Amino acid sequence: METKEIFKVLNSLAHLDTDAIYTCDEALEQIDVLSIKDQLTRFRDDHHRHVRELSDAVRRLGGQPPSFSKDFKGFLIQGMTSARSATGTEGALKAMKLNEELTNRNYSKAIKMGFPDDLEALIERNYRDEQRHLAIIQQWITTAAWEQSGARV
Repeated sequence: METKEIFKVLNSLAHLDTDAIYTCDEALEQIDVLSIKDQLTRFRDDHHRHVRELSDAVRRLGGQPPSFSKDFKGFLIQGMTSARSATGTEGALKAMKLNEELTNRNYSKAIKMGFPDDLEALIERNYRDEQRHLAIIQQWITTAAWEQSGARV
């Protein structure tokens, strides 16, 4: 894999994680169940770590990581999340689910691209985080966890 292609994919993943941070922020404003809010905050922390580690990898290889800002796609994702989140916890979780599905698809594709071992390990770690995020969000939606919790913010 050429260095230019490595930069492109790593920067794309970093942008996706940046968009996920903004999506988490948007959803967190609408969620009033403390346990879900706490877990989503940890997910957001994972996304911050992903951006930092992917950016560090790009710099180590002599490239320029993306700025920590939304691109056009990020504005669209945040707008969709904002609209869905306005309906409360359930809407916010469904918006988060869509974002995590997108993130999982992109990490899944990246794993299959033949990165050098150190980068492949980084991408796999991040992908496992994304899979965990999606599984937990799906479980919350399936069980209507926000309706069963008495702990509200």
